[in-house]
Order: sequence, then structure tokens, then C-alpha cells
Amino acid sequence: MGWVRFGAVAVLAAAMLGALGGIGHAAKDSPTATSGLPIPRYVSLKSDHVNVRAGPTKDNDVAWVYTRAGLPVEVTAEFENWRRVRDSEGSEGWVYHSMLSGRRTAVVTMKSKGELAPLHDSADPTSAVAARLQAGVVAQVKKCANGWCRVIGSGFDGWIEQQRLWGVYEGEKVE
Repeated sequence: MGWVRFGAVAVLAAAMLGALGGIGHAAKDSPTATSGLPIPRYVSLKSDHVNVRAGPTKDNDVAWVYTRAGLPVEVTAEFENWRRVRDSEGSEGWVYHSMLSGRRTAVVTMKSKGELAPLHDSADPTSAVAARLQAGVVAQVKKCANGWCRVIGSGFDGWIEQQRLWGVYEGEKVE
């Protein structure tokens, strides 16, 4: 789903991340970090090829590669110009800061695989349904308020319940 794993390297990377857990803890425990931005925060990937490393240097092995520009990730720590990110599936690794964008995106999440999320004409559950989105659809987040987010994507534009998205915090306002 937007990323490719390198077999045993991913297992090794997970072990190394545990060993490197101390890197960035000071940043995670404070409201801001090296960049001066809050931790945690959501960002998105700038490119269709983003290396995720086991640690915050180019000397660390590439654990996997994200292959989907616009995919949302959560910054969980910072170390110099490196950002530890977590994806919607819970995988974590280190990405160079220039591969990330402040552009907000989100992934549609569902309780069951076959379920579709209604996209409404307005931030009202009684408004007309403009589309139904599958789990895994990535959308640009334009605005969030009062439990609803306006999202746009390829062939859709509408309002979705905020709880159906991974990439915005519960109750977060996005302008």
C-alpha cells in the first residue's frame, strides 16, 4: 500500500530502531523539536521514492521505500535534519527532512475492509452523499472543524467524518 519492504532488512531495521530508541526522545517529550515545529505532527511525502532508514543518518541501511507521493505520515521525533515518521500501518523509520511536505493529506480508514466511507456535500450527515470512498484512499485535507473534514482527490470533493481519516488528530482544526 504505497511502500515496498526489503524482506529481512525490515526485520533488522525494526531491531535497530528499538536499539536507537533513545535518539530523539528529548524531542518527543517536548512540544517542539529541532525544527521548532510541534511533535508529533502530520506531514506528507513529497516524492514517489522516499527511503526510510533504520536510523537518522545516510550510513544507516534503507529499511524500505515509500512509493506514493502525498502519503500522510506522522513525525514522532527529530534528530538534526532527520525525522522519525510513522505511517498509518504503524511502521516507523527515519526520513530526511527535505522528503517531507507540510501539505496535509489523510488516508481513509474503515472498521471492515468492504465498507465504504460516505463523502457528503456538506459537513452534515443528512446532506447528500457525493461519493463513497474505499479504505486506503489518500485525499488532500482542505479544512477540518467540528468533527468533519473537507477532502479533495482525483474525482472527488466533499466532507467526511474526521474519525474516518488517518492523518488528522481527533478534534484537530485544519484551516
